[in-house]
Amino acid sequence: MTVPQYYKMHKPILECLSDGQTHTMKELKVYIINYFQLTEEEVSALVPSGTQTYLSNRIGWARTYLKKAGLIDSPARAVFRITEEGMKVVRDAPDVIDLKYLLRYDSFREFIGKTEENKQSDQKDTEVQETDTPDDVFEAAFKKINQSLADDVLTEVMKLSPTVFEKMVLDLMAKMGYGTFENAYSTTPRTNDEGIDGIIMEDKLGFGLIYVQIKHWGLDHSVGRPEVQAFVGAIAGKGGKGLFVTTSKFTKQAIEYAKGQHIILMDGEKLAYNMIEHDFGVSTKKTFSVKTLDMDLFEEYQGE
Repeated sequence: MTVPQYYKMHKPILECLSDGQTHTMKELKVYIINYFQLTEEEVSALVPSGTQTYLSNRIGWARTYLKKAGLIDSPARAVFRITEEGMKVVRDAPDVIDLKYLLRYDSFREFIGKTEENKQSDQKDTEVQETDTPDDVFEAAFKKINQSLADDVLTEVMKLSPTVFEKMVLDLMAKMGYGTFENAYSTTPRTNDEGIDGIIMEDKLGFGLIYVQIKHWGLDHSVGRPEVQAFVGAIAGKGGKGLFVTTSKFTKQAIEYAKGQHIILMDGEKLAYNMIEHDFGVSTKKTFSVKTLDMDLFEEYQGE
């Protein structure tokens, strides 16, 4: 047999984790190999790009989908455990846990872009719609890969200490082109920061200053208007701009208030995507060159 599609791995992964203990990626891989009785040749088979094996690629996506559905979580790097909802699925023992099955979970529908309005669509969820062009399919796949990567990036960021996270944010700002010269940014003393965690000079003479507030908070702890308002008060009269960065999210009230105060907000999702865009904490696995027809060249030949 060939390496099974990723959705066929959902059920055995949950079964492997059903003992309630944490298991490493390596243990999951061994379980999958034994479950499907894969041969050494099948285990070592590479995807067309040659960057990884089919097995690792498909286990990785199965892990991502189960995590997005809330059936498993990752308490540490490359370590996984089943959730209470995942245990319910194991007890229900469905024949297959495919995309259609996972669409019952709001978090998974949000991940793949399925809204409540099209939840009951009679079109098959596992098939590409005929109205999609190859470019649409490629872009959708690229978006989904980046969504998964952004989730993994933020997971790693959450494992940093608040102090290290502050330094990382300022390093990212430098990578983005803010204060790229020597000693262009600094962290403020933690005992007397007045709500300011970092200061960035936009030019060498220090005429343009960006004051940064950084909150390393849990994903369930949103930043509200009071925190943003306190930051505005801290930088009032200092003649600079404000950037508020958090690993979590901002409330609607905080977002509306910040707009009126010209404060830039960067939540955990934006932070992760900025890291991806500026190659900070990520590396390029493969580059695709999408080309189009050069009509100017052919028009030149037609005119001869």
